[in-house]
Parts: sequence; structure tokens; C-alpha cells
Amino acid sequence: MTTSRPTPGSQTSLREANRARIVDAVKLHGGLTQVELVGATGLSPATVSNIVKELAAQGILNTTQSTRSGRRAQFVTLAHELGLVGGVHIAQRHLRVVIADVAQQVVAEHHLPLAKDHRADAELGRLARMFADMFESLDTDLSEMLAVGVAIEAPIDKRTGLISRPGIMRGWDGVNVSESLGEALNCRVFVDNNCNLGALAEYRRGAARRRGDMIYINVSEGIGAGIVLGGKVWRGHHGIAGELGHVTVDEQGPLCRCGKRGCLEMYVGASAIIEPLRSDRRGLKLQDVVSRAVGGEARFVRAIADVGHLIGVATADLCNILDPERVVVSGDLANAGEILLGPLRHTLERSLLVAPENAPEVIQGQLGNRAEVLGAVSYAIDQLSVLTDSAVSDSKQRAHTTHTKAVAS
Repeated sequence: MTTSRPTPGSQTSLREANRARIVDAVKLHGGLTQVELVGATGLSPATVSNIVKELAAQGILNTTQSTRSGRRAQFVTLAHELGLVGGVHIAQRHLRVVIADVAQQVVAEHHLPLAKDHRADAELGRLARMFADMFESLDTDLSEMLAVGVAIEAPIDKRTGLISRPGIMRGWDGVNVSESLGEALNCRVFVDNNCNLGALAEYRRGAARRRGDMIYINVSEGIGAGIVLGGKVWRGHHGIAGELGHVTVDEQGPLCRCGKRGCLEMYVGASAIIEPLRSDRRGLKLQDVVSRAVGGEARFVRAIADVGHLIGVATADLCNILDPERVVVSGDLANAGEILLGPLRHTLERSLLVAPENAPEVIQGQLGNRAEVLGAVSYAIDQLSVLTDSAVSDSKQRAHTTHTKAVAS
């Protein structure tokens, strides 16, 4: 028995391509009005309207009435009932986990601290148990999960699925997180660098929404950058694009965890900030430094301002190469606001090739410490083919019940 397939160039294949174009635009932006869909896809208003109605009837898209510029408009998102996805952020000192529907509405979330030198085998096992418990709290089970996105604080080589540079995240070298966690959860798992996914989230739904090229900088225990060019995350050939913390600033400097000397992280990372301030305060943490600076204590203000200056020097080099429209700063240290951003911005403007009035806008991220995990959710959704994915169609009815219970709770 043979199955007929659409002939390339036929009306059927053209319609399928248009359907996919609309779904991809909705996934990319998280939701658009029909007028915005026309602009995003290049399709005619009539084509967009007809396909949206068709996909809404099939339970793939959801439409609601909204207002844009004082006029009523129909807002289009992916249907909540399509299923559930997971998002994970594995940091040096904490783990954050969320469950969301494919319309990116979070229905469960959990956060816990991690030991300094945690290991992959223990934490991946704990992560699988956390997901099982969270799904149980939603009165369902792991079979409902379509995919999981994972943000990890190390560069990931897409060819191997392994951390590109040993030593950056001890205890995780040589571990294929996608395979190990995918086997434990029995679903597809997609792994990327945390700053790449933080950049993705801030670009789509945060401080850089609807902007052009942007750089995302996360300053917490360490420092890293994510780069968005032409609306897409730029990862580089080996997945190490944006490793700002491991740019050499002094070849004779202290030895970094990556194996090189004098990396930027050795001067702006949490340890470098805290040690000179510690005195007898053995329990001093980065959050304490930020709080005391915001409270006006001069030593702490000066420490964060100095870090802003050093980051500004490194960021200027990156901006002179990439010429972005906006620089978004996030992470624990970004909570210091203008104490950090002011010196960073001033140094950046002095070091750019363009005039100060043409410098990229430097602003604080809008998504805070949730940027990476929300980016992981978006990354997982991006990998789903909602028009053809059998996992989606098989779970639609079950997920509808799950989502209704989750929202009601």
C-alpha cells in the first residue's frame, strides 16, 4: 500500500508550508496578533485568518481577544492543551526546575541550593525524582512530558553533547546530560549553555523583546554571555561563543578553573568580589554584597563599581565586533542596578568605536534569576513539531485534563 504525499509546489504542500510558518512564528514570539502574524510571516491577511481558524479548530492554536493601540485584535498562541514541557537550570550553586505548557505558562516550579562541587550522577537522579514529584502534585505522571530543556553553566558541544572545555563545571565532564536525563525521564532532552538560553528568554519575552541583535550578560558566581544575531542564538562552531568569563585579561594572572591564566572571571566572579570584603564575615555571600551596596556601604559600592568597569572593558570589545542594539545584564550582581550598570555603561561608551549616542543600550534583565529556566522551556518547545509530532497528538486530550487541574490548584 502506498501513501500519497504532497508534491513539491502543489497547493497542498504550499498550505502545509504556510501552516508551519504560522506555527513557527507563534513559537518564536510566544504569541502574536493576527496582524502581527501577517508581518512576521509575509502571508496575506486572508491566508493567516483562514489558517489560524483551521489550526484553532484542530486544537493546535488558541485565540483570545486583546487590544493593540486602542483597537481590538485577536491574539494567537499555541494551545495550552498540546502538552507539558520541562525546563531546568543547573547552576554552580542552585537548581531550578519548572513545568510549563506549550503556551509557556508555568504550572509548577521548584528551586533548591546545590553543594559547591555537586556531581552529575547525584543531581541527575535527584532531578528525575523532582520531576516525578512535581507531576504527581499535578495529579498526573511523567508520561505527559513532551520534552525537557536544560540550561547548564558550561559550553556544550552540539556534536558530542558534552561540555566543550573540561574543568568549567567539575563533576559534569564527560557526561551526556541529554542522553542520561532523557533515559531517566523517557522523553527528549535538549541541553544548551545557560547564557544562550537566558539570552533566548530575554529576547523573546524580556528586556530585549522585539529588538535587533543583542548581548546577554549573566554575572553571578561566574560570568558568561549569550548572543542573539538576526533573531537566533549564535553558539559558534564548538558551542563556546559568549564565554566572556574566560576571555584572558592578564596572561600572568591567577589560574582559572578552565585551565588558563588571568581569565575575566578571576577578577569579577563571586570569589574575587567577596574575598577582599570578607574580613571576619566568613558567611558573606554575593547576595550580601549586593544588599550592603544597595544599602549605601561605601566598600561594597566600590567593589561592585570596579566589577562594572572591568565588565565594561570586556563587553566593549565584544560590542566592537558584533555591534548589538542592546546589552542586557542579569544574574545576582545585576540586582545592584545602577551601582553595577552605571560604571559598565560609562566604560563601554568610552571604549566603543561608535559615538556615545550610538552605543548599545545597557539595561537590567526583566526575568531575573528565572531567565535561564524560562529560556530552557522555550528551547524545548522550539524542538517540537506541533503539526506532526505524534507525542503531541497522543497526549493532547490527557494534557488538557492535566492543565485544567494544574491551573485550578
